[in-house]
Amino acid sequence: MSRLTDAARRFFDADRALQTTMAGCIETLRWQYAVQPDREVYRPGEPLKLFLAGYTGTRNTGADVRVEEMIRQLRHLVGDAQLELTLITNDWALSRGYFPGVRQVPLPAFFPPFLLKECPRHHGVVACEGSMFKSKFADALSTMMAGALGMANAENKLSVGYGAEAGAMSEGLERFCESALRRSLVLCRNTPSRHVLERLGVRTTLGTDTAWTFEPAPESVGRAALEACGWDGVTPVVALCPINPFWWPVTPSVTKALAKGLTDEFVHEHYRSIYFHSWDDARQAKLDAYLDGWAEAVVALHGERKVFPICVGMERLDREACEALATRIEARTGIDVPVLVSDEYDMFELVSILHRCRALVSSRYHAIVTSMPGRVPSAGVTMDERIRNLMNDRGHAGLFTEVDDPELSDTILTMLRRLLDDGDAIADEIARAIPTQLQLMGQMGIDFMDEVARVYPELPAPERPRTWEAHLPPLRPLVTAICEAHA
Repeated sequence: MSRLTDAARRFFDADRALQTTMAGCIETLRWQYAVQPDREVYRPGEPLKLFLAGYTGTRNTGADVRVEEMIRQLRHLVGDAQLELTLITNDWALSRGYFPGVRQVPLPAFFPPFLLKECPRHHGVVACEGSMFKSKFADALSTMMAGALGMANAENKLSVGYGAEAGAMSEGLERFCESALRRSLVLCRNTPSRHVLERLGVRTTLGTDTAWTFEPAPESVGRAALEACGWDGVTPVVALCPINPFWWPVTPSVTKALAKGLTDEFVHEHYRSIYFHSWDDARQAKLDAYLDGWAEAVVALHGERKVFPICVGMERLDREACEALATRIEARTGIDVPVLVSDEYDMFELVSILHRCRALVSSRYHAIVTSMPGRVPSAGVTMDERIRNLMNDRGHAGLFTEVDDPELSDTILTMLRRLLDDGDAIADEIARAIPTQLQLMGQMGIDFMDEVARVYPELPAPERPRTWEAHLPPLRPLVTAICEAHA
């Protein structure tokens, strides 16, 4: 009976069906290329057309910042005049005004036919989401990016994952990535990710995230936003970036989609189309314990010293968690806790706000990364390997914990005290870590151009020395000042 149940589950597994469909599209494209190999090939004198596959258009600040800086680096590397970029967006209304000069195309819920039509129009695919190959969030997202890279491989075109993280994958996703990425190059943002992909036979090099060179709006913008929320301009601002770490992964369910349409059931966990967050009473209990831990720590800190806590949502999806945490703190202290979320503040404004903070505790990886050039002392409450890897890389093994830490309140309180008491020393240690990341980002540019030259040796590349500095996009004043201080 168990074998029959397992077989039925595999038969009705929508993620596996999606991977099978994508694999079929890749083989279709491989056959078409064999029959007609000269369609949409790069020819000297025309722009290199690249298709960027990622997670933009959701008001996820980290995803948008990554792509903003990736585009700046690609334009610097290839030359703006000979580069033509197309970017996937989940919702054009939410990415309107971002990425000037880049064509944006909306991603349909069922994307294989869309990719089969769009990928061949370009000379290469660059996957650009940080959590590129992992099952923690949604197999469908990784399937989309790996599938787009596989389509580029089918036509012997450029196929690169840029600043990627790889982690635990379901059996089906792992097999699909092993097949689709066979000829791709993945520039990984840490060594553990390389180990995951190299075990699948994927070519990798060591890189980093692309958000390090991002420059937010001027300091006055962040200051004005905080003052509008009641900040007196003096009291230390403590930024809290909670999420709901327990409603992942997102999985497809036709049954839930039908029930939602007929009865409004499953509205809370609905993500989009037929995709739903994972949710039940046990996950709700874990979320309550997580938010209570944050709240108790902040309440205890408030009893010790005067601080101005704010809740920052780096993605629209974080609003619910931010508001729930703010409500908990307000109920215990009587103070108003402002909630600032990316659905109301663009990426330039939100990062400017983070830079005005005296301390930051975050479950969002990019809240930490984008705050570091502002020398903001930060700690993490992590649901996966990303923050863990980052903190270990910068030498701060004592400044992170797990989302299910049974002593979460005490751990966060200890970290907050350290951030505020030893903030100057931690800020200096953070600043010293940034030049290393910039070197890795520059090396990533070298490796990318080497791959471009391998696939398209006829493409004229701008003349520059083979140094990491020469392969970075123009650095903004904030980052330049850190580099000069820690040269």
